[in-house]
Amino acid sequence: MRILVSNDDGYNAPGIDALARRLAGFAEVIVVAPERDHSGASNSLTLDRPLHVRQASNGFFYVNGTPTDCVHLAVTGLLDRLPDMVVSGINAGANMGDDTLYSGTVAAATEGFLLGIPSIAVSLANKPGRHFDAAAELAESLVRRFAAEGFDEPVLLNVNVPDQAPGTLHGIEVTRLGKRHNAEPVVKSQTPRGDTVYWVGAAGSAQDAGPGTDFFAVASGRASITPLQVDLTHRGQLRRVEQWLASTLAP
Repeated sequence: MRILVSNDDGYNAPGIDALARRLAGFAEVIVVAPERDHSGASNSLTLDRPLHVRQASNGFFYVNGTPTDCVHLAVTGLLDRLPDMVVSGINAGANMGDDTLYSGTVAAATEGFLLGIPSIAVSLANKPGRHFDAAAELAESLVRRFAAEGFDEPVLLNVNVPDQAPGTLHGIEVTRLGKRHNAEPVVKSQTPRGDTVYWVGAAGSAQDAGPGTDFFAVASGRASITPLQVDLTHRGQLRRVEQWLASTLAP
């Protein structure tokens, strides 16, 4: 089995090292990751400059671009043959609810999914995080399960693991995405030169975090697995927009 590993924390982050070492115990692993932290990069591609691919002393490849760049380059030109799976992570910090829209970790897996490759995003639900080994253990079990019995179509799974020692998880739950409150206000400050600058505020607490959500599972000590899709069409509003448009253009 051939696995492409990427992340958004950078090629020298502890999470990607733990993940790659664990998966390399039973599969061929190729790591292509950003050269620096790109948390919050979402599905951005770099189109305004060329990208460079270099190799670190540990064999990892790193790119001066985004997580999406890394997977796109690897799949569409860098690798001599396609991977059987893309695994992104292990992220330092949760990617649940609305956060998945901003997450570079999820974006790397999404790019694999869009290119027709089954993909998994794995996050440790604490920052900076301690038990990457527990998340790596779960990632291994999921990949092994896929190798033994895959899906009949490309799949994109978002996995969040409580920051607990291996063997202490209370189980695994298939969940839906929860929803947060609105973000906290931006933080305003001044530089030594007197310029006003702004920092994006905290994500805010969870609003929809009841049973069945990723938030609830992780808070209960269980790993959360959420199947994702990329179709953003609001099908329930198609007919309503058609009616609205007809009325708007009526003479």
